[in-house]
Amino acid sequence: MDVVALIGRILFVVLFLGSGFAHLTQTEAMSGYAASKGVPAAKLATQITGVMMIIGAVMILLGVWSDLGALLLVVFLIPTAVLMHAFWKETDAQAKQMEMIQFQKDLALGGAALLLFALYAKLGDDLGLTITGPLFK
Repeated sequence: MDVVALIGRILFVVLFLGSGFAHLTQTEAMSGYAASKGVPAAKLATQITGVMMIIGAVMILLGVWSDLGALLLVVFLIPTAVLMHAFWKETDAQAKQMEMIQFQKDLALGGAALLLFALYAKLGDDLGLTITGPLFK
């Protein structure tokens, strides 16, 4: 099961690594989009969330305080769902559907990250091929 847990961690973090690097390498475009959604200090928020995603993903990937890494992703995902994908504000049916999909994706990933947080905090080293145990117990 250790290898299965490692493969799951790898598959889970791919999205966050790619998105985190995009936040840092395409900051102007991404912060412009965030600003259009009403995010305050959009450029700084884009950079901070990029760093949060990369750090959280690397922590989960390597198994270094994976519980903290998962918590960083939760702290990113839930506000992002609400601030960036407010489907209830859309009037166009197609835009509303796209935002609802993104909102639900962020909530689902946030739920998965919260579950990882709880599992690593409870099971620690027993959850497969980690460098350190959990930070929280």
